[in-house]
Amino acid sequence: MAVPLIQQIRVGAYVLKQRLMGNDKYPLVLMLEPLFRCNLACPGCGKIDYPDPILNRRLSLEDCLAAVDECGAPMVAIPGGEPLLHKEISEIVKAIIARKKFVSLCTNALLLEKKLHLFEPSDYLFFSVHLDGLKEEHDKAVDQEGVFDRAIKAIKTAQDKGFRVNANATIFDGTSAEKVAEFLDYTRDLGIPVTISPGYAYERAPDQEHFLSRKKTKHLFRDIFRLGKDRGWALNHSTLYLDFLAGNQTYKCAPWGMPTRNIFGWQKPCYLLSEGYVSSYKELMETTDWDAYGTGNYEKCANCMAHCGYEPTAVADTAKHPLKALKVFRRGVDTEGPLAAEIPLENQRPAEYVFEKIVQEKAAEVGAEPKSRKVKTSSAA
Repeated sequence: MAVPLIQQIRVGAYVLKQRLMGNDKYPLVLMLEPLFRCNLACPGCGKIDYPDPILNRRLSLEDCLAAVDECGAPMVAIPGGEPLLHKEISEIVKAIIARKKFVSLCTNALLLEKKLHLFEPSDYLFFSVHLDGLKEEHDKAVDQEGVFDRAIKAIKTAQDKGFRVNANATIFDGTSAEKVAEFLDYTRDLGIPVTISPGYAYERAPDQEHFLSRKKTKHLFRDIFRLGKDRGWALNHSTLYLDFLAGNQTYKCAPWGMPTRNIFGWQKPCYLLSEGYVSSYKELMETTDWDAYGTGNYEKCANCMAHCGYEPTAVADTAKHPLKALKVFRRGVDTEGPLAAEIPLENQRPAEYVFEKIVQEKAAEVGAEPKSRKVKTSSAA
């Protein structure tokens, strides 16, 4: 299922407008988290560590629309938590679509069949279903058996009712290229495109041992793309981001490209790093020391190649160098040539482990104790 032409045109026109206006820091996708509560407890996630009084909090419809209007991004991703737990989720989605914004509703699909009647098929809406591999890999990733089968059943039901659906896959260390290829064959046959990204080591994620290093990511994706030649996979990314994953582009991330608004405010500095909050999008853009973050600048960012930071960079590079993007599109991602130069890490500032403090502070505000989660120290190199 291709990206609708109307989305390509509107987003392309938006990026071109920003370029013509000389803006080098602009939002591409608003990450709108209306709640942290989830009906799963995945080992790779640090979102559900807060006490129940915080997990029970929600952004209102008015809060969500104010964030959409303030940010101005042409696309809105609604992650969580599990957004389908929000009682106003259908109203939120309808109001964003009415503003001619494209909505990606992220879900583990456990409630999708039950909630489908709340939505209407639209070129402005698609369900992004988390699938971290086939049955064995996915159920292990979410730490619950049967989730994969329920998700696939929900996807097919949504397709039958005319909804756009894609899969959102996170790849962890220990996953073989052959397994990923098998998964991409499956999603191709299912008729859904895939957003794919290496997992990011959230500071408080209890399982720190299965996040990919930058070097491993590049070689793994080269192996994946080598296997994928002529297999017709539908990957929902810009060509240059895929080229970056295979180590053929030296990019710095654009954390402002996918700003996050959640129940605490606007999250600094990006969707993956939580190091404080401000009250407005303007304040986020004007007070964040962007040069203090990113690979080569900050230890926490050293291994990150996630699409939320680098897809905006790839999109901007495509707009700036369309012939380069076309060349990669026509010949395919190079899996044999030398790797592009890596960003040196010797001058990066050391990591500041602040998320635990934020959890403690937010819990104290509601007079509750934060949840205790045992964190394994990463041994990845």
